[in-house]
Amino acid sequence: MSRSDELLDTLLVGGRSGTDLYNRIFVVSAYGGITDLLLENKKSGEPGVYGHFVNADRDHGWSNALTRVVEAMVAAHSAVLKHPADLADAGDFVRDRIEGARSCLIDLQRLCSYGHFRLNQQMQLIRELLSGLGEAHSAFCTTLLLRRAGVQARFVDLSGWRDECEYDLDERIAAGLADVDVSAELPIVTGYAQCTEGLMREFDRGYSEVTFSRIAARTGAGEAIIHKEFHLSSADPRLVGAEAVRKLGHTNYDVADQLSNMGMEAIHPKAAKTLRQAGIPLRVTNAFEPHDPGTLIDDQPAETPAVEMITGLGVLAVELFEQDMVGVKGYDSAFLEVLTRHRVRIVAKSSNANTITHYVDAPLKAVRRVERDLASLYPSAQVTVRHLAVVSAIGRDLVGVKPLLRGLTALEEADIQTVASQQTARGVDTQFFVPRDEMEETIKVLHRALVEEKSDVIALTASRAA
Repeated sequence: MSRSDELLDTLLVGGRSGTDLYNRIFVVSAYGGITDLLLENKKSGEPGVYGHFVNADRDHGWSNALTRVVEAMVAAHSAVLKHPADLADAGDFVRDRIEGARSCLIDLQRLCSYGHFRLNQQMQLIRELLSGLGEAHSAFCTTLLLRRAGVQARFVDLSGWRDECEYDLDERIAAGLADVDVSAELPIVTGYAQCTEGLMREFDRGYSEVTFSRIAARTGAGEAIIHKEFHLSSADPRLVGAEAVRKLGHTNYDVADQLSNMGMEAIHPKAAKTLRQAGIPLRVTNAFEPHDPGTLIDDQPAETPAVEMITGLGVLAVELFEQDMVGVKGYDSAFLEVLTRHRVRIVAKSSNANTITHYVDAPLKAVRRVERDLASLYPSAQVTVRHLAVVSAIGRDLVGVKPLLRGLTALEEADIQTVASQQTARGVDTQFFVPRDEMEETIKVLHRALVEEKSDVIALTASRAA
């Protein structure tokens, strides 16, 4: 979104004219970095407005953070809007929304100074309020940009700003699009939608894709398209080299789910489920290469078994060893209950007669709480936590490709220690657990062995069969 002005001559308008400009709906996210400033930095955890308000480090820390959001929003839209009138309208929009949010937070802080009201009961609503500001800003400014270019664009605000009605998600979408003529208007819709379900509570940062998929299903879209800054490729090109990676081109929703599990979302799994059930294929394209068809995601099986992608994620391995576990029920469920209570996301799991290991994606402080609870539940057990990385080889069909054998051999030859490895009977992913500092090198080695050398292996297998 921060480069939306560059998309006027390609994705948004390009060579289209007349009715070709329409019969499309754009669902937009916030400009880069804005949601981090409103909530918290997704990678570093540095608090934004929400984080300061929750922690109450000092009375006006959150207000100062909100002022920084204003500065960032103005900088973002000033980079894409050029006409003075558009800049003035965008500035007025930011002031109205941000100062409205500031007044709301001040009133809430004052209200909760009375004993009958508890701030912690309102925190989820505050998070919902703040999260919608970024999408509303980018959608409004994109509408201004398109109107200046002669397109009948329409700002569709699903954020519920100053709305006195209560809607569930479907009702909110229906109300927002009720009088929109998609044959003559180009709706620019906020990725955040205020609804009784609470999108942030249910989907956290994946809410834009959930809104997008629900709109696609409701309108019977022929295809749902996610425009990114890059192609969906066999690995991170910055890591393995742009010349070595391969655009996926075609894959299925099984692979999309595995990518989501590894923190590399092509689309939120709940959004993928909506599209899958509606029979709508998903396309992931590079927004800055509009003539490239990108990667199509549907339910079709692979024509040829192959590893399609190598990706990695830093995890914490929480291991529970208990000699008395053999043949005793309850350890699994108790372990899961503790992880659930502390909101720890499980990436993978392994177990044997006396050991259960969960590989989790969570802050260390949350995992330490899990460790303490397990030690309290099972005083005679040994609970350990290790920093590891999981590197996964993913594909629609890995049967016969032998990714586990070939991967372990390649890692052995590269002198990389494999702490553990596993693959499921479904044949869509194989996981290698390695020391955290070996993750990047592991991705490079496995990409060379399982993706770049794929054709040689297939040819060798065919010649042996002959």
